[in-house]
Order: sequence, then C-alpha cells, then structure tokens
Amino acid sequence: MSASPIDRETEEALIPLSALQHYLFCPRQCALIHVEQLWAEDVATAEGRLLHEKADSGRPDTRQGVRTARGLALRSVTLGVTGKADVVEFRGAPGVPFPVEYKRGKPKAHRADEVQLCAQAICLEEAFGVPVPEGALFYGETRRRLNVLFDDTLRSLTAHTALAARAMIAAQTTPPPVHMPACRRCSLEAFCQPARLEKPPSVARWLVAQIGS
Repeated sequence: MSASPIDRETEEALIPLSALQHYLFCPRQCALIHVEQLWAEDVATAEGRLLHEKADSGRPDTRQGVRTARGLALRSVTLGVTGKADVVEFRGAPGVPFPVEYKRGKPKAHRADEVQLCAQAICLEEAFGVPVPEGALFYGETRRRLNVLFDDTLRSLTAHTALAARAMIAAQTTPPPVHMPACRRCSLEAFCQPARLEKPPSVARWLVAQIGS
C-alpha cells in the first residue's frame, strides 16, 4: 500500500487507531491507556489479542476473485490516526477494499467497534483513492460476520470521535471516573477505581472527621 509522505510533526501527532474504540467506550479508559500508558490483561483482553494475532498471521491469498491482505498498515491524515487492519479483502476487478475487523465476544449496544472499522475504511480510501462503502466485524463468540455500512452518520461519529480523542491525548488529560456497570468488565478497573474515586470524600468532611476524633 502506498501512502503520501507527511511531515514529521504531522506523523508524530497521529494517535493509535484503537484509541477511537477506547474513547467511545470510555474516555477515561482511553486516557489511562494512551496518556498514562497503563495496561492490564485479563481473560477478555487475552482472548481478543489472540484472535487478532491469528487473523494477522495468515498469509495473503486470492480466492474467487477476492485478494486477501492481513495485518495491513493504515494511516489517515484526515482523522489523524495510524494502525493496521486485521484483514482487508480486495473485491472485484477494481479491487475495492473491504476491511474486516476481528473482535472477541458478540455485537455490542454501543458503536465503538463500528467506529474503529469505519476509521480503517477512511484510511483505505486515502491510501487507494477509491470509495470504501462497507466492511464487516467478525465476532469470536458468534463466529459470524456483521456487515457494516459506512453511511454519513457513522462517518460523522468517527470524525468527531477522532477529533475528541486526539484533543484529549494531545492535552495529556485524564477525565474523572464515571462508575458504570461496564466497569466490572474493564481490565483497568483496578487502576481506574471508579467506585471509590467517582465521588471522593471532600477535604472539609475529612477535616471535620479528624477534629471530631
């Protein structure tokens, strides 16, 4: 894949493509990973990592007119992101890219996975100069593909998410915690401590307690 050269400052300002998925799921999780450089692996993240490694490690091949590339490097100056695609299928005579992102679990209520996939499509459009109208998410639990149409609504959400994530990472700020049911499934809960830090005890109440004792 060819990509136009960019200046060093622009290159250094690019954020990981995965940060968009992290930000839309939880801005604080995104900051803990991409600002504070914290990471903790649990069963879920290990399963996801292995699924990605398996998808990326396959060899390129061509079957029934579809050429498949794996672990393809991606970059979008428009979004300000860089990363790689698990699988990209080039379909038909023009070779229209069709990104496929592998995810553990099953389809989710939020659109974080779709935004990450849409960002890959925008990267491919910049690289190859052709429209990328759709792609797919493959979920390890269902073992099925979920087709995703990159319509105007999803593209707008992707662009706004990239802008917000880049601004937060550039400012090196970490949002305060918001305790949600999903926190129990986050591998960074021990670092985040949302139940304890969402409403920390005020200094005034602490002083009153100390004086009274």
